Amino acid sequence: MGRIRELFRDRAVLSWALYDWANSVFATTVIAGFFPVFFKQYWSAGSDAVTSTAQLGFANSIGSAFILIAAPVLGALADSGAARKKYLAAFTGLGVAMAAGLWFVPEGDWSSAAIVYVLATVGFSGSIIFYDALIVSVSPTERVDEVSAFGFSLGYIGGGLLFALNVAMTLSPATFGLASAAEAVRLSFLTVAAWWLLFSLPLFRYVPEPGRVAQAASVLGTAFRSLGKTLGDFRGNRMVGLFLLAYFFYIDGVHTIIRMAVDYGLSLGFPSESLIVALLITQFVGFPAALAFGIAARRFGPKPALYVGVFVYVAVTVYAYFMDSVVEFYVLAATVGLVQGGVQAVSRSLYARFVPPAQSGEFFGFFNMLGRFAAIIGPALVAVTGVLTGSSRLGILSVVLVLGVGLVLLTFVRVPKAA
Repeated sequence: MGRIRELFRDRAVLSWALYDWANSVFATTVIAGFFPVFFKQYWSAGSDAVTSTAQLGFANSIGSAFILIAAPVLGALADSGAARKKYLAAFTGLGVAMAAGLWFVPEGDWSSAAIVYVLATVGFSGSIIFYDALIVSVSPTERVDEVSAFGFSLGYIGGGLLFALNVAMTLSPATFGLASAAEAVRLSFLTVAAWWLLFSLPLFRYVPEPGRVAQAASVLGTAFRSLGKTLGDFRGNRMVGLFLLAYFFYIDGVHTIIRMAVDYGLSLGFPSESLIVALLITQFVGFPAALAFGIAARRFGPKPALYVGVFVYVAVTVYAYFMDSVVEFYVLAATVGLVQGGVQAVSRSLYARFVPPAQSGEFFGFFNMLGRFAAIIGPALVAVTGVLTGSSRLGILSVVLVLGVGLVLLTFVRVPKAA
């Protein structure tokens, strides 16, 4: 508990971590919670299920594609001008404005909803590049595991608190003076925007900006030169490339479980209300678990902590194959909560050990590019396996292959010694 109190007392660390508390509400309430259901039932009302699914899929793909292409360049650009906080503010502003903009999209206007959502996800994903890059300015290497986990843990509790309120508003709109569940969902988008903006402010006030790579007349030109140098650094540092490859596979498996769990539960006939409760369980279990992972990573090392976390995902995937009841789904949700934030937090802190402080934007641009591009192999494997075998259970079980590849590659990664 003493170490946790130290994190809360460090103003720069707490201000940095509060950004996770701030923006996680978008991931929880909008991306994972209300937008997919509301898109089908409200903005795509009258469309068949296949059409609305395709519309939503294209919206997600466009936002992900932008981040995939732009992330490394954006990181290099921010490093070149020592402007991480400036770009963070720009993407945060975009995400906040578009999250609020969902309130104004009328029923049946799926195209406007998709455009606003794409822009909101670009703001959300882009902001994370610069947020992650700022970790090197608030934490020395020996504390980075705990600081990274601290951010994720606050994200879980913050996202969970607002999501719980939003769910209550939707289930009982009259209690909150609202006319309908639809109005409650639309109001939830406004609460997300307000929460995200309010709790972002401490970072801009108290987190220092790391130095720039170089002073140059053309910041953009310097950015591309720095990007080329970073690619050269990757080629010259086998461990960085190996870790990124391992990360790509195991985080692909992690994101596949996150994104496919609700769909899998529905395919087993579980009620949607139970799946929402399961999502809340994951959020609130994730808060203390992410902190515990950070402490464990400091004591035993980040690689052992990652081994445990990824192996638990393998066990969860096997467990899901045999699952038959809602109670078992709750157990699965709680188990995922124990390791989800920990795996993400320790991955970020382990990668930070490879990152030169002056190039943190570039390095984390690649890191986030892989993270946001993940969940491509796993979902495709689930789909192909399900189609070929006719079994959704075998489809979800196939994710073990992706997680296994990541685990094997991780064994070859040598962790840099703390500076």
